Amino acid sequence: MSASAVVTGLGVAAPNGLGTDEYWKATLVGRSGIGPITRFDPSPYPARLAGEVPGFVAQEHIPGRLIPQTDRMTQLALAAADWALRDAGVEPGELPAFDMGVVTASSSGGFEFGQGELRKLWSQGSEYVSAYQSFAWFYAVNSGQISIRNGMKGPSGVVVSDQAGGLDALAQARRQIRKGTPLVVSGGVDASICTWGWVAQLAGGRLSTSDDPARAYVPFDARARGHVPGEGGAILIVEDAAAARRRGARVYGEIAGYAATFDPAPETGCEPGLGKAIELALADAEAQPSDIDVVFADAAAIPDLDRAEAEAITAVFGPRGVPVTAPKTMTGRLYSGAAALDVATALLAVQDGVVPPTSNVEPSADHDLDLVIGEPRRLPVRSALVLARGHGGFNSALVVRAV
Repeated sequence: MSASAVVTGLGVAAPNGLGTDEYWKATLVGRSGIGPITRFDPSPYPARLAGEVPGFVAQEHIPGRLIPQTDRMTQLALAAADWALRDAGVEPGELPAFDMGVVTASSSGGFEFGQGELRKLWSQGSEYVSAYQSFAWFYAVNSGQISIRNGMKGPSGVVVSDQAGGLDALAQARRQIRKGTPLVVSGGVDASICTWGWVAQLAGGRLSTSDDPARAYVPFDARARGHVPGEGGAILIVEDAAAARRRGARVYGEIAGYAATFDPAPETGCEPGLGKAIELALADAEAQPSDIDVVFADAAAIPDLDRAEAEAITAVFGPRGVPVTAPKTMTGRLYSGAAALDVATALLAVQDGVVPPTSNVEPSADHDLDLVIGEPRRLPVRSALVLARGHGGFNSALVVRAV
């Protein structure tokens, strides 16, 4: 029988809360972190809102020597990894180096760092470009910096599948656990709220251009017209269940099932792959639809994509057959950090027996979903399904459950 992979530590950096406790408190009361961009002047652009992580001063959380060589994305990831390890009660220096691995997700890499170095190249010349540019922009840099900082020499890597990446990274962590690595640091953190990154996101055509923070990002709403981007995410400590038991670790829950599919080309007329991913993830968890207590939706806020997701959910669970929530309406879509944060939120929901709300949404009658809105919903949560889709056709589904 394959080894069971459990989550023993959480580290969260989100637009509505720095640290797991602050994030969870804000999420349960419906406090949003979406607002006007402050990291640059957004006035020339059609989209001007974002979810920015508040109060994060890198020098307060990571060694000064790392500041010049890291993007904000990596600084947030290093801090979140430290918090997750502390939450899990893990001292990396006390464990064999090859018993610890790192698998993270990335969507854009170190965009802001790269922007700064390109500006130097254009305005001053190549001799002014930092040597750190060679890796600070790279998709794998979070995995590399976390592993170096903590002396982790086990299996490591990165997955790049946009919003689906956080689930794919955790699935890869579970795979490494099953292969014999006792502990893997995993999840995703992204940050590309800079002018270069903003133009790249606008080019995708999916950003909301509303200036009302309360109505800019409203998935499953008749007025849905795109999403608000954000920065941040979550880092999780994934361990072999037996090893976690031996050291008396607190366990948030088990990564019980996972599946990924890819959408067919639009011109084929074939069905999107999200529904199949749900079915396969449930089968992998040896679970029935009736076993799932809540679904954390991808919540694209694009009418066609919302419709496809609602249809996939109702096809498996029936009309209004399961509570559905999208707490990312309080943070914006965090790219590779989005699904990892949803998994952390699902595990907190399991721990506390409460489903967090979807904020500011007026559910459309076109979607036959039991969307949790307004207030948290108190109910026993034993199993949760987290859905994520990445631009270009990526679909992932992951089941977490209490142990």
